[in-house]
Amino acid sequence: MFEQTDPNQIQLNSEGQLKHYLTTEGLSRELLTEILDTADSFVDMSAQQVKKVPLLRGKTVVNLFFEASTRTLSTFELAAKRLSADVLNLNISTSSTSKGETLKDTLMTLEAMHSDMFVVRHSDSGAAHFIAQHVTPDVAVINAGDGRHAHPTQAMLDMLTIRRHKGDFAPLVVAIVGDILHSRVARSQIHALRTLGAAEVRVIAPQTLLPKHIEALGVRVFTDMNEGLKDVDVVMMLRLQKERMTSALLPSESEFFKLYGLSEEKLALAKPDAVVMHPGPINRGVEIESVVADGPRSLILDQVTNGIAVRMAVMSMSMSGQTTEKQARLGNGE
Repeated sequence: MFEQTDPNQIQLNSEGQLKHYLTTEGLSRELLTEILDTADSFVDMSAQQVKKVPLLRGKTVVNLFFEASTRTLSTFELAAKRLSADVLNLNISTSSTSKGETLKDTLMTLEAMHSDMFVVRHSDSGAAHFIAQHVTPDVAVINAGDGRHAHPTQAMLDMLTIRRHKGDFAPLVVAIVGDILHSRVARSQIHALRTLGAAEVRVIAPQTLLPKHIEALGVRVFTDMNEGLKDVDVVMMLRLQKERMTSALLPSESEFFKLYGLSEEKLALAKPDAVVMHPGPINRGVEIESVVADGPRSLILDQVTNGIAVRMAVMSMSMSGQTTEKQARLGNGE
C-alpha cells in the first residue's frame, strides 16, 4: 500500500482544472459535470467515418499496466488514438517491479522517452497518487484502477450512461449490488453519485462482502436483495472478485446467485423503467442471468461505448490542465 495525500492537492492545478485524474472523491459537481459534458461531445464520434480529433496530436501516452486488464487497456488505447496521440502499451508484472525506488526508476526511464501522459493500473491502493507525486511537471497521470481504492474513469462512464438514459440525477435511487468489499469501482461510483446529487445510493451485499463503516460514505446498506431493490431506478451489479478474496467469504457461487444474483424475478422489484448495468467482465449465472444481461433494460454495451468517450474526456482535460499550469510557471519565471 502506498501512502496517500489529499488527492486534490495533486490532481488539480492552480486554476482548479484537472492536471491528473486520480479519483472522483473530493471533485466538485461542476468538474464532474464538465467531464460528462466533454465526454458527451465524443460519444457520437464512433458513428463517424473519421473517428479522430487532433487534441493530443504530438503527445505520447504510455499505458502503464502493472495489473492485467484487457477491457480497460483497450479502451484507453482507443481513446488515446482517437485523440491522435502516439501510444505505448507496457504490461509490467508486479513480480518484476517492486514499490518505492524501483518504481521511481521505471518512471525516470519513461520520462526520458519524453512521455506526456501515464495511464496507470496497479494492484496496490495509492499507486497512481504516488506516481503523480513523483513524475516531472507536464506529465499527466490517469488512474486506471488502483487496488481497492478507486477506478474513476469506470465510475464516470457509469455516470454518463445513467445521465444519457435517465437525465437528472436528483430523483434517482441507485442500488450497487455484490462484492462491495473488494470493489474500487463501487467506491468511485458512490463518491460520484453523491456529488452529482442522486437522491439515494444503496449498497446490497452479504455481510461478508461489505466494508466496515461503509455507511460513512452516505449510503443505505441492505443485506436482503429483495428489500434493497424495491423501487430503485438503476441497478449496478458488480463482479465477484475471487482473485482478491483471501478467505472463504461465500458458501458457493450458486448460493450467491440465489441470494444476490440479478434475475428477472428480482429485477421486477425495481421500478418498471429501471435499467441494469455491470462494469464487466460478467460472470453469467453468478452475478446476473443472461436473460437480464442481454435484455432490453441492460445498458452494459452502452457502458463500453461510453467508456471510450469518458477516457477521451479526462485525457484531453488533464492535458489541457497541464498546459495551463506550464504557462503559469513560465509566466512566473520558473
